[in-house]
Amino acid sequence: MARSRTSRRERDAEAVVEPVDGGQARLVADRDRARAWTLLIDGAPQSHVDLDDPTYLSFEYQRRLGHVLDLAAPPGKPLHVVHLGGGAFTLARYVAASRPRSTQQVVERDARLVQLVRRELPLDPGARIRVRSADAREGLGKVPDGWADVVMADVFSGARTPAHLTSGEFLDEVRRALKPGGLYAANVADGPPLAHLRGQIATAAARFRELALVADPAVLRGRRFGNAVLLACDLPLPVAELTRRAASDPHPGRVEHGRQLLDFTGGAAPVTDASAVASPAPPPSVFE
Repeated sequence: MARSRTSRRERDAEAVVEPVDGGQARLVADRDRARAWTLLIDGAPQSHVDLDDPTYLSFEYQRRLGHVLDLAAPPGKPLHVVHLGGGAFTLARYVAASRPRSTQQVVERDARLVQLVRRELPLDPGARIRVRSADAREGLGKVPDGWADVVMADVFSGARTPAHLTSGEFLDEVRRALKPGGLYAANVADGPPLAHLRGQIATAAARFRELALVADPAVLRGRRFGNAVLLACDLPLPVAELTRRAASDPHPGRVEHGRQLLDFTGGAAPVTDASAVASPAPPPSVFE
């Protein structure tokens, strides 16, 4: 028997709202997917999770990070992954579903958010996902040397990435945790004049041999605020396949790499702990 479509009013009534350490969390039911939810903190969208299909990635930047995870190793091969910033554990669920037997560590500072997500959107008990409530840099410091195939950074506090997660010294800690040839991927949010993004590229270029950037062309041209996915590695990156996948997304992305990407920095200086500042706050219109 076909299930009747739930009305919009009924789905809106299913929202779960409660305070967490970072503000007011709201879990809103997805009207188009039976067991899917969007997590918002103080009105800013943080994560989307489909409990019936953890491989479904709704957010544009998370889909691009999903491409990175797909290309990090041959299909199905288990990975060791560190997720800095947990949200609703969307990408950890994605790895667990697409690469069974992977071992993952999630570092999420907001302990009350972790409790909320575990209660309302429980993880698969068979998944090898350890969640640590700690500051991202502090938690990264507890990862053994050379443990991770991938370190992913998607950390926001009040819609801004904290300053201490933007520096070269932070990337030194990332490199320590990575296996030789391991991959670093970061969600970087910025808008015109893109000074923060340019500085992050310059900082990564000072620590890694190979870089790539995936973003909406309008963001790269400085026409609007948005997310860019920055990749860094000491081995060649799968640029051709990443370009193909990004171009075929519902909202096509552009991939920059090599000399063109370095030229994009416009001579920006690498960021240090002494010079680091938080990423810029998004304009209110971004979430309207």
